[in-house]
Amino acid sequence: MYDLLIKNGLVFAGRGGEGEILDLAVSGEKIVEIGKIVPGPAGKVIDATGKVVSPGFIDMHGHSDFKLLLDRRAESKVRQGVTTEVGGNCGLSGAPLLGKMKKHLQESYRKYGLCVDWSTFGEYLDRLEEGLGINFVPLIGQNNVRVSLLGGTSRPAGAKEIKEMKDLIASALEEGAFGLSTGLIYPPGCFATEEELIKLCETVGREGGFYSTHIRGEGEHLLEAVEEAITIARRSGVKLHISHLKAAGEANWPKLKKVIRIIREAGEEGLDVTADRYPYTASSTDLDTILPLWVQEGGRWKELERLKDPALRRKISREIEKFYPSLDKWHRIMLSSVAGNKQLEGKRMDEIIIQRGKDPFEVLFDLLLEEETDIGAIFFSMSDDNLKEVLTQPFSMIGSDSSLYLNHPQDGRPHPRALGTFPRFLRKFVREGKILKLGEAISSMTSRPARRLGLKERGEIRKGYYADLVIFDLSLIADKATYEDPFSSPVGIDYTIVNGGIVFEQGSCSGRLPGRVIRRGKD
Repeated sequence: MYDLLIKNGLVFAGRGGEGEILDLAVSGEKIVEIGKIVPGPAGKVIDATGKVVSPGFIDMHGHSDFKLLLDRRAESKVRQGVTTEVGGNCGLSGAPLLGKMKKHLQESYRKYGLCVDWSTFGEYLDRLEEGLGINFVPLIGQNNVRVSLLGGTSRPAGAKEIKEMKDLIASALEEGAFGLSTGLIYPPGCFATEEELIKLCETVGREGGFYSTHIRGEGEHLLEAVEEAITIARRSGVKLHISHLKAAGEANWPKLKKVIRIIREAGEEGLDVTADRYPYTASSTDLDTILPLWVQEGGRWKELERLKDPALRRKISREIEKFYPSLDKWHRIMLSSVAGNKQLEGKRMDEIIIQRGKDPFEVLFDLLLEEETDIGAIFFSMSDDNLKEVLTQPFSMIGSDSSLYLNHPQDGRPHPRALGTFPRFLRKFVREGKILKLGEAISSMTSRPARRLGLKERGEIRKGYYADLVIFDLSLIADKATYEDPFSSPVGIDYTIVNGGIVFEQGSCSGRLPGRVIRRGKD
């Protein structure tokens, strides 16, 4: 007897080819039969006539490390067809948490009611193992490592400190981490030198992990940042993955073609280089990332002290004025989450500047002081042509760059990618734009990330593989979340199945928790 029988679906194996009308049988966590299956006893039968049956989508770039402990069902993910998320990106992971790093995260998540009481990578993964609606693939964040051992200092790490960081990374890899991530625009990780990163990545490469990086610059210094990432991979021997590959700022859009050429040439040289991207032309991060890095050195309270100093405010204004010379440029920033002034969520910065009737930079500094820098923002800075260029590359895959959405007041108005990434990709690039064939699009969300991660028996529909599956209607699938109304769930997905368990069915989450933490070398 089968636990689940899926009949008459257009099955795409995940390898880039065409679909075929087939049946699938699932027993326990695994696919046990594929073909024309004679109907027999089954716990549940799904008639998938006219629907696509695909491997479950792998979100190559997620940020749900802490929020999975608040919503283990991961509802905003499974509604999109996501069955596996890669967490620990951009230098910030759920562990290790030592010293100042632990104190900072305890303060950050106290507002959600989450008790951050673990320290090691293994302890964190054990907490997640208590039940999940999706699978979770962990990375270790370089910011965690650096802050845990060096605090918020901007100085280069010494030889003894580098050895301690390498030991901490090696422990995390042994406990299940798939690799190291960096967020090289965020302090204090951004203060690590290229040489320091090479030494850390030597450990990662030796253990068979990969290096995922939010590079040092995605605008003015894009080319240099990509070259640095490739140099780190070349000299350390690590496999390289570039996070949310983009060219930010209209003046930098022409650089994207050269970036792609650099990546291709690295591949021809023998380096293993991949990238991810979300199907939107706006990014989302903290508002204070537009400040010079020296302003943020030493942590939040040092930053606030500098923002109170009139002379330093004038200096900061001069340094960033070339990026925001007019109200038109400020219009390209939308506030998405504000701790105190909730009425500002969803408003553009030019509107706030006009309302307050002050110099734009004074308004920026005042806001950051009022909210103790706790402001999230959406930045409209990218090109649709560049987006198409990235998403059609054979080395690219899909990543939402989002945590799961909690519908919590502190989450504010999230970027629509939190609820729309994967359906939007299929709607915009397959059904409407006809930029990609469906089989190729599915591979970029399934087998391609599975290969990058080295996942066993996942990312494809094969006999003996885990039953991570999505059933959707290509004629209906669509994202409904927008920048102005980011709360609407997508449509067109009928079922999301994780390790053989149905977690989403015909518009409702089941509440089941069949997901697991996938530990490197142990799945």
